Amino acid sequence: MIRLVLLGGPGSGKGTQADVLKKKYALVKLSTGDLLRQEIAKNSELGKQAKSFMNKGELVSDAIMIGILEHITADFEAKGQGYILDGFPRTVPQAEALLSMLGKQGVTLSTALLIDVPEEELVRRLSSRWTCVRCSATVGYPDGKPEGAVCAQCGGELYQREDDKRETILNRMSVYKKNTEPLIAYFREKKMLERVDGFGTFEEISGRILDLFAKKNIR
Repeated sequence: MIRLVLLGGPGSGKGTQADVLKKKYALVKLSTGDLLRQEIAKNSELGKQAKSFMNKGELVSDAIMIGILEHITADFEAKGQGYILDGFPRTVPQAEALLSMLGKQGVTLSTALLIDVPEEELVRRLSSRWTCVRCSATVGYPDGKPEGAVCAQCGGELYQREDDKRETILNRMSVYKKNTEPLIAYFREKKMLERVDGFGTFEEISGRILDLFAKKNIR
């Protein structure tokens, strides 16, 4: 049974690869946002606590997140249902709490998979996106927007949103590195980290991941 943490910077393609793994191994992708919304909708005790944090614009505490995950993953263990954790853990204390929770269930993490892409390549990918002022369609120009290029759908002018500009992206990368590098080191020390080269086509990267899973007998 697969219990997977997927790591990678913004623009690394980890969301797309998560969907490949989800289909290949019949996994459930557990997004922290979806889990919180689900508990709040159920009006569970943990959901009420989470809602109180969110209503104040604060991050939901690690204890509440672990409590929600513990409830759901215990049910998955009973059913033999594998899963991918999307967006959790984000910090070393969260990773420690996760492994402690799994230990109480008598299981462990299958792997923490890092889709490894150099920062400059991530910046290049993210800053290649342009948006149409008229229909809001987006298009990517990894090698730079050609002069005079317009929206292929409606012919509208193309512009870059603030989130897609290099300065904003560099700031996002700084935050990512600050939070994630210690997390990568933590899983490496626990001998749970596996790296996959994130350069290449979608199919090439998927192939590397599936080859790794076969070699490590992760299934």
